[in-house]
Amino acid sequence: MSKLRVQSFAISIDGYGAGPGQDRKNPLGVRGPELMEWVFHTRRWCRMQRQEGGETGVDDGMVEQGFAGVGAWILGRNMFGPVRGPWPDDSWKGWWGDEPPYHTPVFVLTHHKRVPLRMAGGTEFRFVTEGIHAALEQASAAAGGKDVRVGGGVATVRQYLSARLIDELHLSVRPVLLGSGENLFEGIDLHALGYECVKSIAGERATHVFLRRLA
Repeated sequence: MSKLRVQSFAISIDGYGAGPGQDRKNPLGVRGPELMEWVFHTRRWCRMQRQEGGETGVDDGMVEQGFAGVGAWILGRNMFGPVRGPWPDDSWKGWWGDEPPYHTPVFVLTHHKRVPLRMAGGTEFRFVTEGIHAALEQASAAAGGKDVRVGGGVATVRQYLSARLIDELHLSVRPVLLGSGENLFEGIDLHALGYECVKSIAGERATHVFLRRLA
C-alpha cells in the first residue's frame, strides 16, 4: 500500500529544520547548510552532482533509501524557490538546474496558479493551489502505487503532521544548535497525534530517527 513518507529530513538538536533569513542567497536560511553536512559527504550526493568519490556507510545508505520506492514528491513553495506572491513569469525553474534530482512528478503547494513545468530526467513540477489534501490526492494518483515523499520545507511537513497524514517520518538529527529559524516541533504534540519512535541509528554525521503513525 502506498505511504506518505518524510525521508532524510535534517533538523538540529534544538528542532530547527531551517535557519532564519531564507532568500536566494540562503535557501536553507542562515547556517541552514550545517543541517545538510551529513548528505554532502555521501557517495549518492556526489553522483547527483556528477562527481566522483563520496563516502559509503550509514549516511550514504540513508540518502539512497530516501529515493527508493518513491513515485511522486510534494514540496512547499519555498522549497521550489524564493519567488513570493503571484508568479511574475515562468523563468524560475527551481534550485537544481536543468535536471532536478526527483525524476518523478513533483507537486508544489502554492496559492498562485502556474502551468506545469517539465524538466530533464523525468521531473515535472505541477503546481497545486487547492491545499495539502488535493496535493496528496494528485501525488498518490501519479505515484502509481509507489510511495509519496514530502520533501519539505518545515511548514509543509508540519501541515501534514498536524493532519496525521504522514505514515513514516525519518529525521536526520545533526549535532548543531541553530537557536532560531523554523522549528519542526513548535506547537506540535507528536505523541498526542499518534506517532511513536520505532528506531534510531547512528550515522557518520547525523543520528537517524524513525517515527511511525500508529494505526
